[in-house]
Amino acid sequence: MAGRLSAAPRPPDYTGGSLVNLAAELEHRLAGTSPAPPLHPELASLIPAAASYVLVIFDGLGDGQLGHPAARPLAAARQAALDTVFPTTTTVALASLATGRPPSQHGLLGYQLWMPEAGVVVNTLKWRSLWGDPVELDYEQVLPAPNLWERLAAAGVEPITVQPAGFAGTPLSRVLYRGCRFEPAYTMRELADAAAELAATPGRLVLAYVPHVDVAAHMDGQDSAEYAEALSAAAAVWERIVARLPSGAALIGCADHGHVDFPAADQVRIARPDHDGRTFYGDQRAMFVRGDGAVLATRLPARWEPLAGIVDWWGPPPRHPEFTARAPDGVLLASPGRILLHRFSDDGQIGHHGGLSAAERRVPLLVGPAVRPEPAG
Repeated sequence: MAGRLSAAPRPPDYTGGSLVNLAAELEHRLAGTSPAPPLHPELASLIPAAASYVLVIFDGLGDGQLGHPAARPLAAARQAALDTVFPTTTTVALASLATGRPPSQHGLLGYQLWMPEAGVVVNTLKWRSLWGDPVELDYEQVLPAPNLWERLAAAGVEPITVQPAGFAGTPLSRVLYRGCRFEPAYTMRELADAAAELAATPGRLVLAYVPHVDVAAHMDGQDSAEYAEALSAAAAVWERIVARLPSGAALIGCADHGHVDFPAADQVRIARPDHDGRTFYGDQRAMFVRGDGAVLATRLPARWEPLAGIVDWWGPPPRHPEFTARAPDGVLLASPGRILLHRFSDDGQIGHHGGLSAAERRVPLLVGPAVRPEPAG
C-alpha cells in the first residue's frame, strides 16, 4: 500500500510568484512599501496602475479549473498563474493576504493547527477543537501586528472587505480582518455592486470574497451540476464588477487554492493504533504529524518529509515566535490520487486540497479590462 510521489514536490515561489507577492504588490503600489517582495516584474506588468484596486478571491478556483465551460468569462480574463501558499488551504492563504506575509511569518500554519496555547488541535475555519468544542482565544490577536489592513490605514489607504453577510463577526473574520472595514452582502449581486461602488473612491483596496466554487467542489465534485452552477455564479460576479468598475480603479482576481476530486476509493484512513503517541493535523493531502511519521510512510500511500527538509515550504524567516511550537515533526505528503484521513477527518467530501500538486498549488491571476480615467473638463 505504501507509495511515493512521482517527482519531488515544488514549494511555492515566495520570491515573487505567489499569492503573498500579489498582496505585497498591491501594498507597495498603494502604500509605497511592503514586508514581502512584490511580484516578479513580468507578472507585475500585467496589472494596470490605478488609484484603487478591487481584488476578488474565488475560493477553490485553481488555474486548471478554468477549462470548464462555465468558467469561460474567468478564463478570458486570465493573464498568468501564481502559486498559493503551503499548505494549499483557505485559512493559511487568507492569513497570508491579511498580513502580506508567508505562513512562516504569520504563524497560521495549517487548516487544522496544533496550538499549544489552546492545548488542542484547532480547526482554523471554525475555531473549534476537532470534536467541536469552542476554542477560547483572543481572535483579534492571533495574527501578528501590524497586519496588511493596519499598514494600509497608517499610509492613508482605506482597506475594505465585502463578504457574504453570514461571515460577519465570526471567529475567522475576527482573526483575518482586524483593522479592515467589513461590508456584508446578502446576495452575490449585492457583493459585486458594492465592490465596484466602493472602488470609486481613490486610495482604497477592496477585497471581495466569493465562496461558491470551493463549497461545490468539496461537497459535489467537479463533474457535478452543482459545481457548474457555482462556477457560473462566480463568473457572474466577475462580469458584473467588470461592467460597473469605475474609472481609475483596477480589477484583479485570484484564488486561495485549487481542487482535486478524490472518490471514496482514493481515501485512506490511518489505523487507530497508529494514533498512539502521535498527533495528526494539517490537511488530508498534507498530513502533519507530531511523532514518528517515517514508519507510517512505509505502509501508507505517502511520502514522509521531515520538518528540517521542508521548513521553507511555509516561507522564509524571520519565523513567527510560535512556529516551532506549532510545526509538526514532519509531513505525510499523500501520493497522487490519494488522501489520508485521521480519526477526526471528514470522509464525506469529494474535493480536497492541501498538497503541492499543480492542481492544488497553481491559482489564476485574472485582470479586468482597463478603465481609462475620464478626461478632465
